Amino acid sequence: MVTTYEKKWLPRDLIAGIVLTTLLVPQGMAYAELAGLPPITGLYTSILCLLAYFVFGPSKVLVLGPDSSLGPMIAAVVVPMVMAGGDQEKAVALASVLALLVGIFMTVAAVAKLGFVADLLSHPTQLGYVNGLAVTILIGQLPKLFGFSTEGDGLFDDVKGFVTGLGDTVPAALAIGAGGLAVILVLQKFLPKVPAILVAVVGAIAAVTIWDLDVAVVGPLPQGFPPLTIPLVSLDEFGILAAAAVGITLVSVTDTISTASTFAERNGQEVRGNQEMAGIGAANLAAGLFQGFPVSTSGSRTAVAFAAGAKTQVTGLVGAAAITLMLLFVPGLLKDMPQPMLAAVVIAASFGLADIKGMVRLWRQRRMEFMLALAAFVGVAVVGVLPGIAVAVALSVLNVFRRVWWPYRAVLGKPAGVDGYHDLQQYPDGAQLPGLVMFRFDAPLIFANARTFREEIRHLAQDGTRWILVAAEPITDVDTTAADMLEELDEELNAKGISLVFAEMKNPVKQKIDRYGLTRTIDPAHFYPTLDDAVAAYERSHG
Repeated sequence: MVTTYEKKWLPRDLIAGIVLTTLLVPQGMAYAELAGLPPITGLYTSILCLLAYFVFGPSKVLVLGPDSSLGPMIAAVVVPMVMAGGDQEKAVALASVLALLVGIFMTVAAVAKLGFVADLLSHPTQLGYVNGLAVTILIGQLPKLFGFSTEGDGLFDDVKGFVTGLGDTVPAALAIGAGGLAVILVLQKFLPKVPAILVAVVGAIAAVTIWDLDVAVVGPLPQGFPPLTIPLVSLDEFGILAAAAVGITLVSVTDTISTASTFAERNGQEVRGNQEMAGIGAANLAAGLFQGFPVSTSGSRTAVAFAAGAKTQVTGLVGAAAITLMLLFVPGLLKDMPQPMLAAVVIAASFGLADIKGMVRLWRQRRMEFMLALAAFVGVAVVGVLPGIAVAVALSVLNVFRRVWWPYRAVLGKPAGVDGYHDLQQYPDGAQLPGLVMFRFDAPLIFANARTFREEIRHLAQDGTRWILVAAEPITDVDTTAADMLEELDEELNAKGISLVFAEMKNPVKQKIDRYGLTRTIDPAHFYPTLDDAVAAYERSHG
């Protein structure tokens, strides 16, 4: 990039980098607390991931950093392990190992060209998952917004803890938190070009300082650049972290491909999925070696940088440098930031995650996919964030299997005034030749749907039927289980005086049919290149 960088881009990248910093600092600190870690780790993570992606990342505008969707996942694995006998240093070590594992998994996936794994989370299940995540984040941050703390395991415990703890509300904390949240939401809606989070944070710090409010604050941050640290954990802890890293990697890849696609279209670029994974893998490895935690692409921060005129990753480099300078020379700049303000930043992010309109659209357009989204939502809300990932992936895979298991089937006819043969449900007046049934099966023919295919053909084999003509173009594969079924079915139909005939079968599928030896029972002449050829042959043979 250095050799192709144009000087005219520098002013825009510098301005965008400064604007981006105003978002990176408060969000980084807030998302660190969301992950159950000290706020300073959010700044360390932001610096290192931006530097690493500057070197290895392929996109010109994507911004990486601590992410609201990953925070609860990190907390779900780190917090219980710390509560079992650890401290904040232990939590940081666990999170750093988690980042290293995510980085390794990302890098391996990039080398193996496994970018397609992002497809394991379909849009409906992803929609349900992020909505469940948004509710989980919101409920978990409410006590901090009200100035008290609770201990709970799961969404229902968090709700119960919040309700029972309302008597311990700190009015000053609630005023700061709710006021800051209102400022963020109002400015984002009506004045989107104004840095809403910066305005709210500065206002909250000013209020605490001027009126000396009794509110929990962040306190002084450690001075200096984050030190290189090799995190150490036990073998048992490593196993738990490795399992969690798989889920975090999947979510991070899915989020990255989605965000990269959106902004690549705006810039006229192409998404290079495997290179993106390599870049994010490097970012996670760098963060893990400097007391950081797993990171992902941030849609909100990328949008801010893009709107501010960012042209290249120099924008991220400026952001990393600005944070580093703050830690080196003015580490006490944010010591009076109220904790309820951090909660407000996280809650605002949860509102951005939620997509109620998307759920409503699914309800109107496709009820089955709405049910999948709802199941993923319930999975996150009831069984937890990390198990919710497994639920979402399982639902996506099962939905694919369902479509193959029960594909769309149609009996075809020839409508008047329309070329070709079409579904009789769409054209009920379509003409059919006596004794000829044309049948279309819209899926590869495999073990999962072989029984379905056989039962449909048996249902069509009525008295007077002479040919059952399969429009085979949608059949992209025939496995050995289906081949055995076809052989038995053909013999069964022949005994009734009915021929099983195929048209428009793809050549690779026909080659498999020949290799299976099915033409021993199915007449080789009963494979036609087009439906018209098959119909003409039927008319010649049956009059």
